[in-house]
Amino acid sequence: MIKLAYASEICFLPMHTYSAYLARIHRVFDYIDAHLAESLDLDALAKVAHFSPYHFHRIFKAMAGETLAERVRRRRAEVAATRLVAMPDVTASRIAMDVGFASPEVFTRAFRSYFGMTPTVWRGGGYLAWSVVHREALSKIHQAESKKHQVVLDAIRKDAGMWPHGHVPATGDTPMNVEIKKFSDARVAYMRHVGPYGSASISQMWQRFGGWCREQGLIPPPRLMYGVCLDNPGMTPADKLRYDACIEVGTDFKPQGEIGVTALKGGKYACASFAGTAAEIAGAWGRFVSDWLPASGYVIDTSDEARCAMELYGKDFKMDKDTGVFNCELCLPVRHAV
Repeated sequence: MIKLAYASEICFLPMHTYSAYLARIHRVFDYIDAHLAESLDLDALAKVAHFSPYHFHRIFKAMAGETLAERVRRRRAEVAATRLVAMPDVTASRIAMDVGFASPEVFTRAFRSYFGMTPTVWRGGGYLAWSVVHREALSKIHQAESKKHQVVLDAIRKDAGMWPHGHVPATGDTPMNVEIKKFSDARVAYMRHVGPYGSASISQMWQRFGGWCREQGLIPPPRLMYGVCLDNPGMTPADKLRYDACIEVGTDFKPQGEIGVTALKGGKYACASFAGTAAEIAGAWGRFVSDWLPASGYVIDTSDEARCAMELYGKDFKMDKDTGVFNCELCLPVRHAV
């Protein structure tokens, strides 16, 4: 049983009911991001979740840790903030309208309330201090997670049949081997984690997701799997960061329980080879963005929020059960710098 508290009530939900509710709330998260420019009122989003408006309002706050209105305001502000930096030739007023603010004045008030500065100051360099604070907070979380990562590694060692095993030499701090690749769209089943990137609980979710994939007959044989980072860790609070563990599925696969189905958007991606432990992958992402990207002639493509940074676990994926080192590709959606 899962204890779920909202308002002044305490409800006890069976695990399968809780998982189904959680999947509905996650669909609302995705719907909000895909329809920021539209009217996102309670009734419309309750229909997406298949709840009555009364119950949806209470369940959403209990599971999301924020009210529906807070969620919509935060996502509009965060997406606008990203575009202000990444799209310098687009006016702040145009960006405001594109993400659903009613007027430039409303946008400025909401932006200042959330980020503590005006859009103009943010675009002029104020975003750097905000990003540093968020990344430092995430770094402290990573430092505190080392023992938890070891616990997860011990569980992986005991479950020898979960993932392909073999010797994998770690790449360490060697210069990244980066290739520009073009991907097609992919239909995937996913399990979602909400919380800090690079935390041991993501590895725990992968173990649980792997068990589900095996029960469904999806593995073996190996097929493409993805770890999708849906938020910007320099922008979004660590406890609100979303990460999906995904596996490719056919058109006949239907959502079930907490497992959702979505389409990953293809296009041009910069892909860096990675071989290391779960505790090291966040640092590798940081080096990719801070060391390789600025001199590459590319920038992260933020024109389509459906294209996200992701980890690609190919059919050659394997894990060294002695060291916990595994191999994947870190993939950033990119476009040529103007």
